[in-house]
Amino acid sequence: MCGRYAQTRADDKLARDFAVQQILVDAGRPSWNVAPTTVMPVVLERVEDDKVVRQLRPARGGLTPSWMKDPAGGARLINARAETITQKPAFRKAATSRRAVIPMDGYFEWQRHPGEKRKTPYYLTGPDAAPLAAAGLYELWPDPSTPEDDPGRWLWTYTVITTTATDSTGHIHDRAPLLLPADMVDTWLDPSLTDPEQVRQLVASVPEPQLVPRKIGYDVGNVRNDRPDLIQPIEG
Repeated sequence: MCGRYAQTRADDKLARDFAVQQILVDAGRPSWNVAPTTVMPVVLERVEDDKVVRQLRPARGGLTPSWMKDPAGGARLINARAETITQKPAFRKAATSRRAVIPMDGYFEWQRHPGEKRKTPYYLTGPDAAPLAAAGLYELWPDPSTPEDDPGRWLWTYTVITTTATDSTGHIHDRAPLLLPADMVDTWLDPSLTDPEQVRQLVASVPEPQLVPRKIGYDVGNVRNDRPDLIQPIEG
């Protein structure tokens, strides 16, 4: 599961990094240990008044399609496999019409070393700690107990798309977030891209990222821990 990550950039910084036109989120305090179903800022594009608007808005981790009876079921859809997003019923509609970018400073994976009882946590980020843009999908779930004209009727959720891990990090975990280079973000978010085959081609064309893994302390395993030292490297 690739649902654990750090995201500490403020709203205005995220808006500059992703050329956001409309901020619809108060991200609150930064998080060095995002739990899988936490509400976090995501970047997406919507057509409003015949214009495409790039937004930064809050969404809960765990995709909840509109047909899902209980939104709690979204907790099972933290990730979506890149190989099947245009085929699986839970993802295929969003894959062609509701794509998003999930900003990350870096993400966490765990590896079991021979002779160790506990898995060792690692923090993976770009070279020089460059922030990451993870490909994702978003959905809107209507609360049937809420009036149709209530602005709080809609639950916004997201999932992180995963792919086969590269050689440089595959020894830590066999799956990794699908990370977009800066020059592919616009195409990924473009709402006019609705053809499933073109989406599959776009996913297949995403290059392997250059990531730097570093060993960190065990405290990151508890999502109640959320502080800057969690991502600091440790020796040994």
